[in-house]
Amino acid sequence: MAVEELGSQSFRQDLVDSGVVIQTEDLWKTYEMGTEQLHALQGVNILIRKGEYVAIMGPSGSGKSTLMNLIGCLDSPTKGNYWLAGRLVSQLDDDELAAIRNREIGFVFQTFNLLARATALHNVELPMIYNGTPAEERIERAKKSLAQVDLTDRMMHKPNELSGGQRQRVAIARALVNHPSILLADEPTGNLDSATGEEIMGLFARLHESGNTIILVTHEPDIAARAHRVIRVRDGKVEKDERTQ
Repeated sequence: MAVEELGSQSFRQDLVDSGVVIQTEDLWKTYEMGTEQLHALQGVNILIRKGEYVAIMGPSGSGKSTLMNLIGCLDSPTKGNYWLAGRLVSQLDDDELAAIRNREIGFVFQTFNLLARATALHNVELPMIYNGTPAEERIERAKKSLAQVDLTDRMMHKPNELSGGQRQRVAIARALVNHPSILLADEPTGNLDSATGEEIMGLFARLHESGNTIILVTHEPDIAARAHRVIRVRDGKVEKDERTQ
């Protein structure tokens, strides 16, 4: 396999050429608990291609949240390799991981994580402020992103002036604004009533149809059933990986 050195990073063109966005190879995450070791992940191998719609499922303590943190570049594995968009990110330091997160991953959280005193437009601008995008371009891209989630008429509203579903739409618009390699959603309907959750899942379906790569992390079977592939994690291992659609 061809590996090109890019400063402190490594890059695999073969993964990019074959449409692979995520590849993990023998991924482990081990925590030291006094004299004992807790293996949260044990040799996980997954491969996700551009444009896939994948759910990661598992009971509490299964390792799915640990896997999400590694996929989202919020943490580093104890051993093993993780390639994101062709780059070997498993060996990067915190600053390099932060730069990759901002560029390659759009996060959608259960709790929305919006700034309470900022408008929807400014909340969506935030990732671009961090990466130094000029103001005029920021505003234009934020407006387009809000239009993608049907919130053009609410862009100057603050979170307390929006419904739960509208707040989640703002969070999704923010996740999309840097055109990330993956949209990573952690229990995205967990704080919503069932009707609003249905609406948000419909939005994810539309975003997938328009070409976005979506990874949902959930413990709810009905939410996972919306994805086209389900990876089930148990005891730190991939128990089952099956295509559903």
